[in-house]
Amino acid sequence: MAEPPSPLTHFDAAGQAHMVDVSGKAETARTAVAEGAVVMGAQTLALVAAGGAAKGDVLGVARLAGIMGAKRTADLIPLCHPLPLSKVALDLTADPALPGVRIVATVRTTGRTGVEMESLTAVTVAALTIYDMLKAAEKGMRIEAVRLVSKEGGKSGTWTAAGTAPPGDGT
Repeated sequence: MAEPPSPLTHFDAAGQAHMVDVSGKAETARTAVAEGAVVMGAQTLALVAAGGAAKGDVLGVARLAGIMGAKRTADLIPLCHPLPLSKVALDLTADPALPGVRIVATVRTTGRTGVEMESLTAVTVAALTIYDMLKAAEKGMRIEAVRLVSKEGGKSGTWTAAGTAPPGDGT
């Protein structure tokens, strides 16, 4: 009896890694939203809120780093397609309840493949930048809960992570 096809699209029939051929797919508007957090002590978060970190504007630099990360995803993830991104937006919010910084990245394109990896990369690079800029104050910070929240477009349509609001950022 033949085995069912693998749901893993980055492997061919022989089990070899390959870049998925998307040339037969229709170009559609695609959006992905990812989130994550950098958890830190209240004193470190106070440095962020006051702009008192030795390296400068932590959230501003992390926002730019996240945008740059999204644009370079295909250079970092071996089997990702390079995509012309039409929007990369990062929302970084100091949250005393963590305490830490919450990060949300929204990425858009019109193309043959989605931008999930770009949104996840944007969140991760922003989080790593926050860590880098604050590590002199606190080495025990944690990057947590990085995940895809939603995606829209393409053959599979809209997907939203359990326990989150439907996609749409109001822009």
